[in-house]
Amino acid sequence: MFSKLFNNEDRGQVGIGTLIVFIAMVLVAAIAAGVLINTAGLLQTQAEATGEESTEQVSDRINIQSATGNVTDSGDIDQFNLTLTKSAGAGDIQLNETSYQIVTDGAVKTGVLSGNATVIGAITSETPDNVITDRSDRYEVQFNISTVGGAPTYPDQEIIGTALQGGESVRVTLTTAAGASTVAELRVPDSLVDKSAVSL
Repeated sequence: MFSKLFNNEDRGQVGIGTLIVFIAMVLVAAIAAGVLINTAGLLQTQAEATGEESTEQVSDRINIQSATGNVTDSGDIDQFNLTLTKSAGAGDIQLNETSYQIVTDGAVKTGVLSGNATVIGAITSETPDNVITDRSDRYEVQFNISTVGGAPTYPDQEIIGTALQGGESVRVTLTTAAGASTVAELRVPDSLVDKSAVSL
């Protein structure tokens, strides 16, 4: 009677089958956990990189402290100068890699500040390499709009457009290598008579 109730052979087979299923479930769970951990690590790395790039695009901006224009004998402006520094919280800004867009009434010009249409000069700087590393750094960038007689000051100098007259405006966009843009609207005073330089 007891031999019919307890069959050792049947119980052993059920135990082995359960063990195989259990091991298979553990293996599947381990593989799935490995995939999830790898995916989470990848997503975290991408999120950190995206966060850093987004922060740079917002914070690594150039501040335009002042703008002046050079008045020629013929009563127009052939170049204007921007005094630049970096905004609060910005990292080092490489001016040679900063691009610009100049929009005047007669022309649209794009380029980089290290190009032939501009001249970069340090007013106060911690380093001599056109990199704004500190908020106390001041750089002046000269934009050559036109020259008297149409001839560049330097042999390889480019000209952005036509000379500015009184009352005209200039839209300047400076974009750092990180992608942060600064836009400034400069306006020429209505009268340039008897002036050698004016604030824009």
